[in-house]
Amino acid sequence: MINKRLLIKNLLAHNDENRFYDKKRFIDISQREGKAKFLKHVCALANSNPGNRSYIVIGVEDADNEIIGVDFFDDSKIQNLVNAYLENPPLISYENVLFPHLPEDKVVGLVTITSSGKVCALRRNIWKYYGGSVFFRDGSISMPKNFDIALADTNSGTVSEIEKHARNNIELTLDGVIDFLNKRHRDLTSSYKVFKEQFVVCWAGNQKKVKDTEYFSRVDIELINEQVKLFYSTLDEVSISFDADSFNITEYVYLGLGEQKRYYPLEEVSIRFADNGTYQILGKLIFEPPHYDRKTLHHILNTNKALFKKAQQGINLKPSEKADLRRFPATSLICYLNGFEEAGELMQQARSWLKKKDSVAYQSLKEALRILRKVRYN
Repeated sequence: MINKRLLIKNLLAHNDENRFYDKKRFIDISQREGKAKFLKHVCALANSNPGNRSYIVIGVEDADNEIIGVDFFDDSKIQNLVNAYLENPPLISYENVLFPHLPEDKVVGLVTITSSGKVCALRRNIWKYYGGSVFFRDGSISMPKNFDIALADTNSGTVSEIEKHARNNIELTLDGVIDFLNKRHRDLTSSYKVFKEQFVVCWAGNQKKVKDTEYFSRVDIELINEQVKLFYSTLDEVSISFDADSFNITEYVYLGLGEQKRYYPLEEVSIRFADNGTYQILGKLIFEPPHYDRKTLHHILNTNKALFKKAQQGINLKPSEKADLRRFPATSLICYLNGFEEAGELMQQARSWLKKKDSVAYQSLKEALRILRKVRYN
């Protein structure tokens, strides 16, 4: 079992970016350009290292390898994106890896790419890249290649050696459990469960009981063996259940207009552990959004547009407008879920100025964009 934090350290220490490893300060697959560049790198790494896994480390400064971290990113549908745009798509996973020196809401993203063994190519046009394009790694750069296209396995031994040095041990696992329960989450209800005598899952949150069901907010769930965050949210509520073979999370989102707010089930995630030392994470979107009168939503959208325009121009907001700013992420999300697609673009455009204007509203916007992304991919 590989400790992903050790793996990242070994990748950063081994060499600069090469045919099986890339690093990024961040990625943005919500925008067409960012999505295209991400697919290009995935394609190039899959083609350049067909005999073993390749990696992209996200949240690292390029110049000096300083680990800065990125926001928690729980996009379990990233394989759908790769399948939609790439021919002979590789298997791909995105994991959120814990580093102790980072703030609680920051992680290092680790993208693992496993080639199909066949030449990977773009299936269709995206941004400035044409369908049919094939990319390979040339040193630290992903470059298109139009001739002599053949896969060559030259890095398997190196990758295997790096992964070997990142194997977990009992000391690291115990240290991780103690740190989770007694240090990082000593102010929350926390617990752990061992699965198949190998896997240790820890979880923490503010606990409350409604009828016969327990719910958690401020939730943090981690697979300690691999130093991977499975779930993290300061806003949403979840219910947790488990048996001998699986750990199950049902995520709820708090939505509505005015006083008409309630919790809606968003997604069910099941982590299933096998006797052979492997596990699967299976997600199912179960979201049924609330529906409202289109005239009301049209008025809300126009209000949000006007608020965005005033903020861009640096005009001071009235107290009532400041309250609208706090509601901006949730109301824009409801507009989008009811068919006003321009509300989604408005949310993306608002990220930079809302981050400067109101940290609470910005945190709500990040959560709203996460929900929007999940709905789009499904």
